[in-house]
Amino acid sequence: MSAESWSPSRWRARPAEQMPVYEDAAALAAAERTLAGYPPLVFAGEARSLTRSLARVAEGEAFLLQGGDCAESFAEFHPDKIRDTFRVLLQMAVVLTFGGGLPVVKVGRMAGQFAKPRSQPMEAVGGQELPSYRGDIINGFDFDVDSRRPDPERMVRAYNQAAASLNLLRAFAQGGYADLHQVHRWTLDFVARSPQGARYEHLAERIDETLQFMAACGVTAETTPQIRETEFYTAHEALLLPYEEALTRVDSTTGDWYDVSAHFLWVGDRTRHPDGAHVEFLSGVGNPLGLKCGPSLDPDTLIRLIDRLNPENIPGRLTLIARMGAGKVAQHLPALVRRVQAEGRTVIWACDPMHGNTVKSSSGFKTRPFDRILAEVEEFFPAVRGEGAYPGGVHFELTGDDVTECTGGAQQISDEALASRYHTACDPRLNAYQALELAFLIAEAMKGAREEQDRARRAAAAAE
Repeated sequence: MSAESWSPSRWRARPAEQMPVYEDAAALAAAERTLAGYPPLVFAGEARSLTRSLARVAEGEAFLLQGGDCAESFAEFHPDKIRDTFRVLLQMAVVLTFGGGLPVVKVGRMAGQFAKPRSQPMEAVGGQELPSYRGDIINGFDFDVDSRRPDPERMVRAYNQAAASLNLLRAFAQGGYADLHQVHRWTLDFVARSPQGARYEHLAERIDETLQFMAACGVTAETTPQIRETEFYTAHEALLLPYEEALTRVDSTTGDWYDVSAHFLWVGDRTRHPDGAHVEFLSGVGNPLGLKCGPSLDPDTLIRLIDRLNPENIPGRLTLIARMGAGKVAQHLPALVRRVQAEGRTVIWACDPMHGNTVKSSSGFKTRPFDRILAEVEEFFPAVRGEGAYPGGVHFELTGDDVTECTGGAQQISDEALASRYHTACDPRLNAYQALELAFLIAEAMKGAREEQDRARRAAAAAE
């Protein structure tokens, strides 16, 4: 939206949910001024490039992979953690590319995913009640008065950590670390170590054969930059609006507003009110956007939200991220897809199988069963295709670390094993093995659907 018709502060006149109350207004204003004077973390041209790539997804010519931390941590900030999460996303992308026969647009929940919505504003432990932990950009995880007090200086620290993360991610993406041959070697190692590796051997061998064929034709890292480099974008939920406003700038080449805290921003299921502050803010920035769609969302409200967030029906501008829960997709999603199709709206349909499948384990930990995550993905694809739309992406909370936070998978993580490496401060994440296992299973399904479509086209051609 042009700088003449919208301003980043207009959200302040709207009701804002999931926002902290800062005790020191002067300190908040000072932090906002500091951020407003800092350089952009991303550039408007990069955001426009992502929109063009996502337009291909909207047209059924590419696939979207979003993944990363539920909430980034100050305490666990380390280059190895960034590297390992980046690596597993690259591995997933290669597997999905081969299975779907389409390029994969890679977007990380990284370098900015610091804030988390909470179901309750307060938390009680041992008779004491304190504000809920809302992510390191707002307050601390430790259950004490000082830690749980919202501190605006945390926004400045989050910016600095995001800048360092982006610097490393750009180096990985363009410096040879993303070389397809290296990524495939990592994947072969996964296949060799996985308890169910034999199931994925055929697909891994086919990828290996393809890379050998490409090399024989002269398509190598030395001759083709696309082999050794990749495009990688960042995303987070635009939850803490003072931070987002301070990092919103007018693009000098177009005169439009862009939020330069990330390439892609989304509004969550708890803050997606058409007349609320978060939708108001995102309606004015030029970044590609996401909208989380839970089971309580009705078709009329969805169309109102699309009208607010993508009134010009720009391909690649809006991704609808369904998070219904296993067993609920067929009940809730088809009506939304049907209405969007009938209205002629151009959107991307993606599946977030994490947030609707959180349970409390018998050992007391919050967890997500692998089978339920997989079940929602398996329900999502036919539900979207059944309404004549394209299932264009997946959105996972994951880490490159070997954590034990989600039960099940080939490693057969039990409820009792969760305590051994349960490191998340918020929601449970897939570990690297579980994430890549899911990628193989989705790739198998995509490959099967593609072959079925090819057979149907050949049969139709033969009938003519």
